[in-house]
Amino acid sequence: MNPRLAGYAAAVFGAADPADLSRLVTELDQVDRLLRTNDVLRTALVDTAVAPATRRAVVDDLLEGRVSEETRRLAAFAVGTAHSNEVPAAVAWLAHRARRLAAGDGSAITALGHLGARARVGGFAEALFEQMTTAELEEMEDELFRFGRTIETTSLLRAAMTDRDLPPEVRNAVAGDLLGGKVLPATLRLVEYLGEAGRARDVIGTLYWLVDRTAEARGWRVARVVAARPVDGEERERLAESLRELTGQDVELQVTVDEALLAGVRVRIGDLQVDATARARIDQLREHMAAMSGWEDHGYGVGRRQPTQGEEAN
Repeated sequence: MNPRLAGYAAAVFGAADPADLSRLVTELDQVDRLLRTNDVLRTALVDTAVAPATRRAVVDDLLEGRVSEETRRLAAFAVGTAHSNEVPAAVAWLAHRARRLAAGDGSAITALGHLGARARVGGFAEALFEQMTTAELEEMEDELFRFGRTIETTSLLRAAMTDRDLPPEVRNAVAGDLLGGKVLPATLRLVEYLGEAGRARDVIGTLYWLVDRTAEARGWRVARVVAARPVDGEERERLAESLRELTGQDVELQVTVDEALLAGVRVRIGDLQVDATARARIDQLREHMAAMSGWEDHGYGVGRRQPTQGEEAN
């Protein structure tokens, strides 16, 4: 099974009480049955031409208000992370996993290679990130970094946390003694899952890798907007809604004003940048004209044509 999905599911299932698990069994069975019996939906979700983000958005919209939030999150994540031809199997695996957990069969976590183990821990982290605020993500980033540095610079602790022969529960007991009551509950959950599902020899490297993933998640929650004029009231709400539809999650707007943009806005979310300003359009038009006719720019689109060699001679 997809390690990233396994980690994500572990986080969602792990936060559920017995009543929640019973409901998840019923709802995930229903989603699995829908996918097996609805030819139109199944064809759309296994189409290689459909982007994973689009598949995830389709299932998210389809299930919203019809099932619990946990079931919707699990199903949407599954179809968005699995390869197109593996989507039905991913959803079926979720339903099967829920049934086993509800029956009290947690089963042991299988050992994976370096990349697989990191992907599994990363999936667990993604599920936690979805439930956290920007401020909490910033705090988690700092806590993970400090814990990584503590392990790295303390020989006895490093020996214990990276000893693959030491049972995971022992390593987690050590982490619990150090972090309990001193970090966010989500940070402790992530560190404990790392102890169970990660590779002991890669604990420090995975912690620093998680620091980067947390920073990226925080970056995708903050939309840095540069506008030609103040953005207030309904405009701000419409912009926030448009960005939510674009990214698939709520974003926090940080707006600054730059009148030199003339009109429109420039938005940066993580590594995505959207430039819908008049200044950008003028620049694009000027570059297009220069490429087509040899005009050289001087100021705001005012220029003169470059002379040819014959004209220079005259």
